[in-house]
Amino acid sequence: MKIDRYGQSILNESDLCHLFLNDPTKIFNNVVLVDSPIEFNECLTIENIPDLKVYTELDLSVTQFDSICQATWFMPKEYYSMDIAKWVLEQCTSEPELQRAGEELIMFQERDMFTLLQYLKYLVDVMRKNNIIWGVGRGSSVSSFVLFLIGIHRINSLHYQLSIDEFLK
Repeated sequence: MKIDRYGQSILNESDLCHLFLNDPTKIFNNVVLVDSPIEFNECLTIENIPDLKVYTELDLSVTQFDSICQATWFMPKEYYSMDIAKWVLEQCTSEPELQRAGEELIMFQERDMFTLLQYLKYLVDVMRKNNIIWGVGRGSSVSSFVLFLIGIHRINSLHYQLSIDEFLK
């Protein structure tokens, strides 16, 4: 299996068969094949598996590709229209928290990452609603107070005096 410069998995027929035989319940959304998937699509008898697509090289920068993908994330409309900055600031309970959250939100906005924050809020809400357990947090993400407020991790970066510069470099 290969990975292209956009992070997409590119499979050949052998890779796909191996994956399918190991877990026939796996849903093959966004799978692209080097080989023609026509015969494979015709052979599928399991319901709700989308047709597979042939891999084509894209003439886009990684930034353009990311923007297109972010615009098509599966997320309910109320999260797309949510004022995530306002919501984050409403979670703050002190002036230092407001200062830090504001500083980080500016950095997220400069990087055009508000849709990502909206999606992360949606993801956390779904996990909480369905009693799905996720990690305490790891790596540089724990230096983000905004991600702490959203619930991505449980490390209060203000309490531990972690610099946001470790996360959004």
